[in-house]
Amino acid sequence: MNDLEFGTIRLHLEELMKERNISINKLSFRAEMQRTQLKKYCRNEVQRLDIAVLSRLCYALDCDLNDLLEYIPPEKSNN
Repeated sequence: MNDLEFGTIRLHLEELMKERNISINKLSFRAEMQRTQLKKYCRNEVQRLDIAVLSRLCYALDCDLNDLLEYIPPEKSNN
């Protein structure tokens, strides 16, 4: 089964950081996370989302979960 059949989840962490003018170092401190882990979230290289990490990010960025995540549905075929 191909994951693309169900769509994908996209993280908007980098965009939120730019909007709020917050560096990865500052976010790392506020969210009490390693920069390497944050970089993976910024590059959408996370395989499994961690609820605790998402909570930390929402707290540190003062945002809602739907500001951070976006569901992208699969392409519809013309059949």
